Amino acid sequence: MQHTIDSILRRKTKKVMLRNVGIGGDAPITVQSMTNTKTYDVKSTVNQIFQLEEAGCEIIRVAVPDMESALAIADIKKQIHIPLVADIHFDYRLALEALKQGADGLRINPGNIGPKERIKKVVDSARERNVPIRIGVNSGSLEKDLLLKYKKPVPEALVESALRHVEILESMNFYDIVISLKSSDVITTVNSYMLLAEKVDYPFHLGITEAGTAFSGTIKSSMGLGILLYYGIGDTLRVSLTGDPVDEVRIGFEILKNLKLRENGIDLISCPTCGRCEIDLIKIARDIEDRLKNIKKPLKIAVMGCAVNGPGEAREADIGIAGGRKRVVIFKKGEIIKSVSEESAVTELMEEIHKLIEESSV
Repeated sequence: MQHTIDSILRRKTKKVMLRNVGIGGDAPITVQSMTNTKTYDVKSTVNQIFQLEEAGCEIIRVAVPDMESALAIADIKKQIHIPLVADIHFDYRLALEALKQGADGLRINPGNIGPKERIKKVVDSARERNVPIRIGVNSGSLEKDLLLKYKKPVPEALVESALRHVEILESMNFYDIVISLKSSDVITTVNSYMLLAEKVDYPFHLGITEAGTAFSGTIKSSMGLGILLYYGIGDTLRVSLTGDPVDEVRIGFEILKNLKLRENGIDLISCPTCGRCEIDLIKIARDIEDRLKNIKKPLKIAVMGCAVNGPGEAREADIGIAGGRKRVVIFKKGEIIKSVSEESAVTELMEEIHKLIEESSV
């Protein structure tokens, strides 16, 4: 039997507030990233966050491996506009200082920071400041007893680890919890989230950890996150890439946009070219994509290689171009409005796009 959907029905979860940004519940699925600067280098960190904000990043995470980085959070927070999450491993004192300096969220596994009295200090401080805690289980750092029990980081092991940490927080009457279960293996990640979704109603942060470079990482993340999101699982996400974190944000929104879960920026469609194409469509498409990258208005734009079929094939596009013999036609909703030279195609199209944006803003 064929299975089709008109829209994705999201899993029902609790809603957690990260300062003014909701995660879960009725909040939209958010896109976040993580800086790759040294956090104590405030200027470099803030500059990178500005670039991420420009790309649409809605939550930013910074590494806090030492006290100097924890102390830098207040200066960073004064200059940025989105919630900041402090990423901490093992040292409860760094968590306490990060909270004192104004972190909006913590990524820390309570079971890894020592005895109960240390955990309680962090939990009490987070509660006092209305700061949520993300439990971040990673297949590469599972507890030794779980690896011994399951032999390898299988989904059941990741879920058991997450539930341990959840139980610690719940035993202290703390429920502002977000959970992530990350593996570099797509199937392990997908099965882990699906298994845990049957057991808790906390919101999930999605990601494929150590996914790889822009090429392989984009493919892995699109597959893993796409499957989970299709089944309604996921409330915030990060596309983890070895590269510029700005690309993580753009790819994150592309994934959501193609599943009709968020409207953000340009939906660029372009044909793969064939022997009928008589213009340098690949160069034109790349140039247009680069010029459109900071436009937030949701528009569908088509870049087609054939003037005969192009306008018809891209009839649903708001605006686009189709190539001819060293000429290009510009069309709106499938209707040709002008013919221009190949050399001026990108400039002419951008002028028409800006006109369209101005008209829609009136």
